[in-house]
Amino acid sequence: MQIENRATEAIPEDLRQVQDRAGYVSSREIELIAERRGVHIRDVHTVASFFPHFRLKPPAAVDVRVCDDMTCHLRGGKQLRKSLEQHFGPTSGRIDAVQVRDISCVGRCDHAPVVVINEHMHEHQTFASAVRLVEEHIAHPEQERPPKPPRSFRERGMMLECDPYAGPAEHYSIFRKLMESKAFDEALGTLKDGELKGMGGAGFPTHIKWDGARKAPGPEKFVICNADESEPGTIKDRFILQFLPHLVFEGMLVAGAIVGARKGYLYIRHEYEEQTDILRDELQQIYSAGLAGNNILGSGWNFELEVFVSPGGYICGEETALMEAIQGHRAEPRNKPPRTVTSGLWNKPTALNNVETFAMAIPILARGPTWFKEKGKRGFPGLKFVGVTGDVRNPGVFEVAMGTTYRELIFDYAGGPPEGREVVGYAPSGPSSGYLPASLLDTVLDWKTLSGLGSMVGSGAVVVCSDAACMLDMALTSVAFYRNESCGKCVPCRIGTQKLVDLLQGWTQGDYKPEDQKILADLSTALRLTSICGLGQIAPAPIQSVMKHFPEIMREHLEERRCRAGVCFGGATA
Repeated sequence: MQIENRATEAIPEDLRQVQDRAGYVSSREIELIAERRGVHIRDVHTVASFFPHFRLKPPAAVDVRVCDDMTCHLRGGKQLRKSLEQHFGPTSGRIDAVQVRDISCVGRCDHAPVVVINEHMHEHQTFASAVRLVEEHIAHPEQERPPKPPRSFRERGMMLECDPYAGPAEHYSIFRKLMESKAFDEALGTLKDGELKGMGGAGFPTHIKWDGARKAPGPEKFVICNADESEPGTIKDRFILQFLPHLVFEGMLVAGAIVGARKGYLYIRHEYEEQTDILRDELQQIYSAGLAGNNILGSGWNFELEVFVSPGGYICGEETALMEAIQGHRAEPRNKPPRTVTSGLWNKPTALNNVETFAMAIPILARGPTWFKEKGKRGFPGLKFVGVTGDVRNPGVFEVAMGTTYRELIFDYAGGPPEGREVVGYAPSGPSSGYLPASLLDTVLDWKTLSGLGSMVGSGAVVVCSDAACMLDMALTSVAFYRNESCGKCVPCRIGTQKLVDLLQGWTQGDYKPEDQKILADLSTALRLTSICGLGQIAPAPIQSVMKHFPEIMREHLEERRCRAGVCFGGATA
């Protein structure tokens, strides 16, 4: 069966190609795309104007974007941006040539702070190094891309237990065996016994999702891999895509076979250019080996695989918004029900999981559920990739056993806080998990344990805050991220997140009134109960967790107007 042509699906890619060529998307180019695709101009303009990656006006000769979300904030991103704004501001005589702005997290939290200049990522930046780079871009607008990173984890001297293969010659053996045996029920049973959960944060049993899409009526079905990790602190999928692309694609192929899908999309954020190149090279090898396309391995089953580059925006991490983007629409979340397994992409049954979930399915199928569960510790089953960033000496991505404590993650894996500093708090999974105090460092990495604390394992984005950081300021930074990334579709999120930012910003500047507590409670309830998607629902979590777990710090701010870290009351802004 041929999948019907959907004209709007190509709009994001058309816009991306135009911007890559011209630097921005003009109104004339929008008209040409609409004419070529046989759609109305508004169908193209509504996409071009929605996504942050697309520019509708010519940019400055040097477009400088500085990240100030969570880890970059902890590493001085805010002051770096201010210093660059002053240096290249009106008195510099180069305001028309250089524009300095902020940018939402670009997924390089282990290399903070990050400055993006004309779409080129520059890591570990200081004021001096950033100024030097801007001057180089002014003098030489055509900058070369940095050398490609190593594509084999073995080249880096790493050993990853989740990869069941000794080398490339063995890759995709599990998929080949499955296509030969057609033992789809047994495969689902193995994933069930292995207790594979959604590793993107939801923790929903994978076998239930795949079986639901499999049993949903209809001949046209899809598989989608969500590689749009855009939440501050979240970097582990970038690592997996770079070093284990074969496991990700094999997981998608296995899911496609079980579900009976006709097409699979790997949806990746546009900032991951290196990983996109790696994936496209891997995809070429898959097609060359006859593992995708028509009549795969003589089975009569047709399955196409495609890498879809996101037009940008944290909201695309929400599954229905992501599917709207693939369809060439504004990435605005849908109301639920219906659910994705029955009415997903193009309202067809869809199995959607994140990168790590697809990758982890393969070692479970290769080595059995017992092997996977025994890799955990303290009685908790399984393996997990975790990114540890923030105030630590050795930030990075680590393959760890479930049941590992956060103290072990922070001190044994990431080297602990910088010399002379102490851990005050940590986010187990970026801003959506809220913040926990140092007194809970011995909490284990486990879904139920974190849920019992009102937090979550989530995507494993551990962000560490030392005593040099202010927890109220960190809550403000996190809430500001949600404000910046709200799609604006629903009023509670669009207005409520701004109100939260205004309230917390006032608190960091000494503007607190007793009635603010009730306003915060009412705002939080309204956002949780009436927002369409998880972004608005989780937006109050950072400040709610700080008020719960850091009461003395909050009392000092609100009653004494004192910040022990010396961060607030000097103009903290978001």
